[in-house]
Amino acid sequence: MSFLIDSSIMITSQILFFGFGWLFFMRQLFKDYEVRQYVVQVIFSVTFAFSCTMFELIIFEILGVLNSSSRYFHWKMNLCVILLILVFMVPFYIGYFIVSNIRLLHKQRLLFSCLLWLTFMYFFWKLGDPFPILSPKHGILSIEQLISRVGVIGVTLMALLSGFGAVNCPYTYMSYFLRNVTDTDILALERRLLQTMDMIISKKKRMAMTRRTMFQKGEVHNRPSGFWGMIKSVTTSAPGSENLTLIQQEVDALEELSRQLFLETADLYATKERIEYSKTFKGKYFNFLGYFFSIYCVWKIFMATINIVFDRVGKTDPVTRGIEITVNYLGIQFDVKFWSQHISFILVGIIIVTSIRGLLITLTKDCGMEETVN
Repeated sequence: MSFLIDSSIMITSQILFFGFGWLFFMRQLFKDYEVRQYVVQVIFSVTFAFSCTMFELIIFEILGVLNSSSRYFHWKMNLCVILLILVFMVPFYIGYFIVSNIRLLHKQRLLFSCLLWLTFMYFFWKLGDPFPILSPKHGILSIEQLISRVGVIGVTLMALLSGFGAVNCPYTYMSYFLRNVTDTDILALERRLLQTMDMIISKKKRMAMTRRTMFQKGEVHNRPSGFWGMIKSVTTSAPGSENLTLIQQEVDALEELSRQLFLETADLYATKERIEYSKTFKGKYFNFLGYFFSIYCVWKIFMATINIVFDRVGKTDPVTRGIEITVNYLGIQFDVKFWSQHISFILVGIIIVTSIRGLLITLTKDCGMEETVN
């Protein structure tokens, strides 16, 4: 009976975590972009739910909540499911999505997706060769073999996200890095964009009228085909008509210019919004956090460099040292060792969450704007 109660608690928490992951994906990670692939949203929410559930089980283990056998069963089940998602489902779907965007491979996308997944599995398995991962106590396809390789990749990604967050977080929230943007700059750029669009429209009208004239004269059907016909169409033009190839090249150049102008205009609007946001109370608060995390990250980098150069082992982190100084100054009773670990864990979690959102927005920013232009 206790196992059923524990299972109902875990299932309820997983449903809540799934819903929170769904909202977090739509409201935070991709709040300014249209998500057309709902499978991506489902996979993210499921992964988020099982990851939070494993973290919840760690807290339950510390606090002694639920039965030990129930905790072990759900831990094993969550570990198997999340390994199945990370090693098999996510790489296969990424390969399937890449192949689906290639027109030449569209008909055989399932076959090429399997080939990409097998290639990933080969390099994923070869990743464990330089490390003492293989053990005679465990089989080749055991959970230990998978979790060890996932751990190596996870630690590497955590380090990369921490480095990205150390740079991106101050740049995003500190008003020091904002450039001055006025309405005059935006209007001038919009005027250039409108002029470029007018030139594109006029040239396309000329091309349409020229094609219509050539069609009425029968020059379209009588035009020679093949390589020599293409050379002749480039070097010569029919009487009373214009060289369509040259006009098309001009249109392509102007369309590329319009894309760049649109991206610059959108960037100016985003910068202006950041300037207005930095003047609010919330913006000033995030500006202070930007300075705080900048100092924290610079100090961590400095101390890590000192420890590596002089072969030292760091014993006290900045959070613990700051709490010790504050407690000694105020003369209060406080468990520094216990709370410093939790505060450090929360700070690292804030940096990593901010890094994930900033990295995804940076990677998808240009793609989203290109789709808007097209």
